[in-house]
Amino acid sequence: MKYKKYLLALLPVLALALVLSGCGSSTEKDDKNTLSISSSDVIATMDSSMNTDVIGAQGLTDTMEGLYRFDGKTLKPAIAKKIVKPTNNGKTYTFEMRHTKWSNGKPVTAQDFVYAWRRTVDPKTASQYAYIYTGIKNADAINAGKKPVDTLGVKALGKYTLQVTLEDPIPYFNKLMGNSTFYPQYKPAVEKAGKQYGLKSAGMVFNGPFMLKNWSVSDNSWTEVKNDKYWNAKAVKLHQVKYYVVKDNNTGLNLYDANRINRLQKISGDTARQVSTYKTFSNDKMASNFYLEFNQKKYKFFKNEKIRQAISMSINREQLTDNVLGKTGGIERTIVPSGMSYAPKNNVDFTKEPELKSVSKYTEYNPKLAAKLWKEGVKETGQKDLSFTLLGDDTDGAKKQNEYIQGQLEKNLPGFKLTLQNVPFKSRLDKSTSGNFDIVVTGWNADYPDPVTFLDIFTTGNPQNNGKYSNPEYDALIKKSKTTDANNEDARWEDLIQAAKILAQDSGAVPLYQYYQANLTRESVKNYRISPNGSYNLVTVYKK
Repeated sequence: MKYKKYLLALLPVLALALVLSGCGSSTEKDDKNTLSISSSDVIATMDSSMNTDVIGAQGLTDTMEGLYRFDGKTLKPAIAKKIVKPTNNGKTYTFEMRHTKWSNGKPVTAQDFVYAWRRTVDPKTASQYAYIYTGIKNADAINAGKKPVDTLGVKALGKYTLQVTLEDPIPYFNKLMGNSTFYPQYKPAVEKAGKQYGLKSAGMVFNGPFMLKNWSVSDNSWTEVKNDKYWNAKAVKLHQVKYYVVKDNNTGLNLYDANRINRLQKISGDTARQVSTYKTFSNDKMASNFYLEFNQKKYKFFKNEKIRQAISMSINREQLTDNVLGKTGGIERTIVPSGMSYAPKNNVDFTKEPELKSVSKYTEYNPKLAAKLWKEGVKETGQKDLSFTLLGDDTDGAKKQNEYIQGQLEKNLPGFKLTLQNVPFKSRLDKSTSGNFDIVVTGWNADYPDPVTFLDIFTTGNPQNNGKYSNPEYDALIKKSKTTDANNEDARWEDLIQAAKILAQDSGAVPLYQYYQANLTRESVKNYRISPNGSYNLVTVYKK
């Protein structure tokens, strides 16, 4: 899932103070039933078929419920009564559902899942996340317009029984069901709103622990109130959750110190270093990586492996993470972040597998070798004009980061000229998706705790593969990993390792850093734990 850039532009203190003035007195702000949290940006959509970023995913996690829910790293039954074991040689999942309700009192049925899933893969919906349904019977063919939507391998066997049929076994299928893209949808609400669905809370119904109230897509603050119709409402301790968009580190810190917010999230740069001694400071290692993509469709120049390798070796990642990011980033050998997935045989972190050690040289700072590879690549391609543009976000921190990358590349690669194009987050996504860039800094957050959630992005034809990198051997390994017999997990793991090695050696995408989220959380806030897909489960959160 696309990660909104966390190094953010200045927001006037007065503007935010006006928003927060509605909080009332200090007693009200610190009410044990209300949790106040900073957000790095606005919610772009609350349509689970259309959302692509972690902020929207958090909103959906707060207000909607799927078959399963992550509580920390543990996957637990939600609408499904239990974690299902597949039948039919791993290709059929039959979910017996709890009798739950939407916030309007109507029952949540198996047909609500069928409707939502069909809508997501329907090419008319144009969901960027339809690819995540790959492996469910006919999903790809439907999305390509080759089969009708009603042939999708999902059906209601009764009001509260949902059956899913796969084309081949998917080893991580249960983990996938914790993702917000697989939530049910209430058809009358969706169809009444039409193209405006998910852009305002009015008219929406919810089946999760909270309900979004009086919200529109451009709002810089929003409130979620407890949903008494939620099936597990007794477990929900908070009465309401308030989010405030805080784009400036210093403003956020002032608000936290003044006890105006209970949790300040995504602190960076000098402020992160400043507050690292706070007792309430945490630096969460996220299942999220930032990286460079090269437009190989637009430029044959970037199809040259040596050029991509040279760019990767020209960047001093230690300086980037320590000096520019304020130690809110870590360095990995591959595009897969650490602390997310572990070997079935010996529980070794994927990124620490011995076989991947050989590719670490492609992300190590080596300006001498970079210059050599660069000169060879330029000669092989015959490229005369070495001027390109680096696309990135328009936030203050992103600009500093991109300026650092610009300086490194122009310093270490003879003749390379790099112009910076800093645009708003949504514009950056639009330009990336349409191929309107030369090089882009982008990020990805895990959709589920498996290496393939990152590696799949760079397969040929994947809609998130904006650089159009392509390697048939790589594609074959990823495809094989998705259909390997569940009883042969070791073989699948080895396929993923080999795929990661190919991507790293090709520098098909150049890893910059793994994102560490620096936060300040009041000691009164308990059970605020991150899940493998980057969201927090507020069902279990409470304040002392």
